[in-house]
Amino acid sequence: MATATTPPAATGMLRTDGARIHYEVRGTGPMLLISQSGEGDAGRSADLVDRLVADYTVVTYDRRGLSRSVLDDPSRGASLADHADDVHRLLAGLTDEPALMLGCSLGASIGFHVAVDHPGQIGTLVAHEPVTPRLLPADQRACHERELAHIQEVHRRDGLAATFELIAGVLGIDPAAPDAEPGVTRAPMTPQRARNFDFFVEHDFTAVIDDTLDVAALAGVSTRIVPAVGRTTPRTVFDNECAFALAALLGTEPHEFPGGHNGNTTHPRAYAAALRAALNVR
Repeated sequence: MATATTPPAATGMLRTDGARIHYEVRGTGPMLLISQSGEGDAGRSADLVDRLVADYTVVTYDRRGLSRSVLDDPSRGASLADHADDVHRLLAGLTDEPALMLGCSLGASIGFHVAVDHPGQIGTLVAHEPVTPRLLPADQRACHERELAHIQEVHRRDGLAATFELIAGVLGIDPAAPDAEPGVTRAPMTPQRARNFDFFVEHDFTAVIDDTLDVAALAGVSTRIVPAVGRTTPRTVFDNECAFALAALLGTEPHEFPGGHNGNTTHPRAYAAALRAALNVR
């Protein structure tokens, strides 16, 4: 939630290929784009952004299909390449310099495509628990893709509420977040957020399953990629496994961030400190 001392965001709408993308810009300093996880739109990490705007020009946006970002053809959905092209066009319209990027979960998977397809546009990508099964051995990849497809089947048969526990289990999320920092902003399940969840499960899960990322190319990109894991995320869930596989591919170790898969929302103060450290370490 914005504080009295935090200036309001400048907002804009960008026409891309097949969509109109809502975005917000706040702060001053090097440009840092945050690509959110799950159903999160531009406001998802508001508490985190409040703790970054003194040092960074922070860009957040509604992924196509969510909230104010409207698809020309809503039935078509979106691929990860579509999402990455949106980020590419957004950054190209805002800066001529390499930007910093925090990609959370699906946002990290989007960042990979930008790094591969648009060399030099992102200087550093902090990839927090990417949902990229292609990073894993074939048998594990197939297993986790089946998990996502099963959640889609449950969603179509039984509705959104029936999927929450399944999603939390697959991604290692503790919905209660008992160790969350005091005073964090809780996101109520509004009708808009429910619609975002529906789109996320129906279309973005398909984007992950059908991903075409050239994983091997990640080792040779000009972008410095920093794998990150949540301190409390179970080691056995696939997003955590993906982060460790990414680290192995790059010959490094994952940075440990506070909280779990959604540490950016449950631990904004500590997460901001960890993000600064990850962005500044060379």
